[in-house]
Amino acid sequence: MAKAVFQRNQKVWVESVGAWAVIEKIVPVWARGFEEPVKVTYDVGLGREFQAHELRGEDDGGRDLAAEGPGWRLLRARNKWQTPEDCAHHPFPGTYPVVVTDPQDWGGWRVPGAEYDRDPRKIEFQARLIASAPRLLQLARALTAIVADEPEDAPPVVRHLAEEAAAIDRYLGEVPAGPETPPPASEGVRHAAE
Repeated sequence: MAKAVFQRNQKVWVESVGAWAVIEKIVPVWARGFEEPVKVTYDVGLGREFQAHELRGEDDGGRDLAAEGPGWRLLRARNKWQTPEDCAHHPFPGTYPVVVTDPQDWGGWRVPGAEYDRDPRKIEFQARLIASAPRLLQLARALTAIVADEPEDAPPVVRHLAEEAAAIDRYLGEVPAGPETPPPASEGVRHAAE
């Protein structure tokens, strides 16, 4: 079943037109025998209805961060604290993985040497997974787009996978909220006294 990705009056970038628009109407497409719409399109006042994969929300600033991801790569950094002889049990003795997410070879993901030494195979797996994440996101988006084009032709299992992929993509696009404010000190004291 299809879910609405955008809300009414939300500003969106229309990729095929190359312009910003406001969603005027959410148009669910119903089919007999289904309790939920099988497809959702959006009327943005440009003469035709658009599907969710053709639109992009304003929150991402017009940048597709996943498109920047294929440059993510796995590098090896020299272990300053252990010689290759001291860590012969590591998959790559004397080094540890670093995932670089910036074209200038800085920014990304690293792990402390002690944590790497504790379970090097797990850290190697994590590094490969993180470096592959942009390609996996592109796969998920492609699956979502294929199912969105012809939802009635997709098997239920594939529709469910596409819904999960769309939910993950929406989660990735959300701006994280700030840290929760801790309760006032007086409340903590009161609870401790009870």
